[in-house]
Amino acid sequence: MVEVFLPSTYDRAVPYELFARLREESPVCRVPEPPVGPWRAGPGYWAVFRHADVKHVLRTPEDFSSHLGATQIRDPDTPSDLEFVQVQMLNMDPPGHSRLRRIVAAAFTPRAVRALERTIERRAAALFEAGECDVVEVAADLPVWTLAHVMGVPAQDRRLLYDWASRVIGYQDADYAGLSTADVASLTPMGRQAVKARPEPRPGVNPRSRAALADMFAYAHALGESPVDDESVMSAMRKGGLTEAEFENMFFLFAVAGNETLRNGIPGGLLTLLEHPDQLERLRAHPELLDSAIEEMLRFWPPVMHFRRTATHDLTLGGQRIRAGEKVVVYHASANRDPAVFPDPDRFDIARTPNDHVSFGFGPHFCLGAHLARAQLRSVFRELLKWDVELAAPPRRLTSNFQNGLKHLPVRLSSRKTC
Repeated sequence: MVEVFLPSTYDRAVPYELFARLREESPVCRVPEPPVGPWRAGPGYWAVFRHADVKHVLRTPEDFSSHLGATQIRDPDTPSDLEFVQVQMLNMDPPGHSRLRRIVAAAFTPRAVRALERTIERRAAALFEAGECDVVEVAADLPVWTLAHVMGVPAQDRRLLYDWASRVIGYQDADYAGLSTADVASLTPMGRQAVKARPEPRPGVNPRSRAALADMFAYAHALGESPVDDESVMSAMRKGGLTEAEFENMFFLFAVAGNETLRNGIPGGLLTLLEHPDQLERLRAHPELLDSAIEEMLRFWPPVMHFRRTATHDLTLGGQRIRAGEKVVVYHASANRDPAVFPDPDRFDIARTPNDHVSFGFGPHFCLGAHLARAQLRSVFRELLKWDVELAAPPRRLTSNFQNGLKHLPVRLSSRKTC
């Protein structure tokens, strides 16, 4: 079962056929963790593939903790690294998780998102023009711009958000690892000062550790001390009484996790439409299906493929005896193709309803920014439907066992012919 773990498996495609076989034969099974490049071997983990079991794990933090070992398969390198990431909202269990979530929730309510939508739509309308472009690069602008707006990051420093996310989400891919900051001279003095704090990349250092992201946290503190909009997330964090570690980790969560879903979801959704031209034409003919089409894109191309939990006590799941302290990894990508929930699960159907995908998670950790992500997806695909789109070169996948991403999606845009 090592293929499930190896990042190289995913640079070709998500192994849906393997997931289908495991859902049927071994819905909860042991997966080894051999060393990969500079990353040392791990103890292995229990992989969970069925939709019902995935939802059960995600909704029962009393049995499957986000806090004990954090939410990545890879264990933090040192006890201090673990202690640091344990104060990140993503890596906490209730009631601590609930407290942090309440502090920033107001920025992501449906009402708050509606207030942003017109601005998002204007930004999306400016993304595309006739000719060839790489959708991965172009579409990344919108989530970065939106996050900068929500967080109160100056426009000149938006590129930093893109660069931090690249270092974190692409660390298993040689094309992403060690990206330099683009055009440092254009950053604000605060941004340039943060770049000076950037550590030299060292093989084997966990890219999610505090040591590897010293420049991000230096910037977070500088931004927190500068005047910000009272409606921004930064203002909410400042008023929320966070500890220093909580503040740093909350900034990390928004700067990286808030970026990666759209950065993967927009190109992945477009490629899925291009690979299913009948559904693309159906959507053009029936634009009222856009909302359900977006849900189907999220099901078919989940931006994040898995998350980890840790068993809090000895228990049984899917017929397997799991010991306290063992890793349990739920595979959203598999759950989203479970035929027990989705009839004909490998068929892409933009009108599919109901659509109980778990691409935004489930339970206490359901994605706080889901409303905002959906608003951005709607805006981008409304614009893309105005163009004739064709692949200009083969797409290239990101090598990652965590992110379901593309590095490049070259397309050619031309004006649609009208009768």
